[in-house]
Amino acid sequence: QERLVESGGGLVQPGGSLGLSCVYDETVFSIATMAWYRQAPGKQRERVASITTGGYGNYADAVKGRFTISRDNAKNTVHLQMNLLKPEDSAVYYCNVDGISPAQTPKWPWGQGTQVTISS
Repeated sequence: QERLVESGGGLVQPGGSLGLSCVYDETVFSIATMAWYRQAPGKQRERVASITTGGYGNYADAVKGRFTISRDNAKNTVHLQMNLLKPEDSAVYYCNVDGISPAQTPKWPWGQGTQVTISS
């Protein structure tokens, strides 16, 4: 059973926008602070943004002011709106609970992720 399903990635030009969605298993994640992570080739996975059940968002410096995280608790969905995209934003994007360190094996397995490629 997939507990985390990400979607919405694609290929866009620098300066463009994309919206990602993650549907999560409500029995597992409904009371969790959720986060988006990304992993580029040859790099460690990094946290991009997180959001509490109450809707408070927190962002990595690299995306602050460009990305917006939101969640719909009724639909068990977390969104990531990405604007002013840069080539360095290219990565596979994943969602999961907040607080997973790069080398840590999470309690709940990663989903398949969604590929974001920023290129002209």
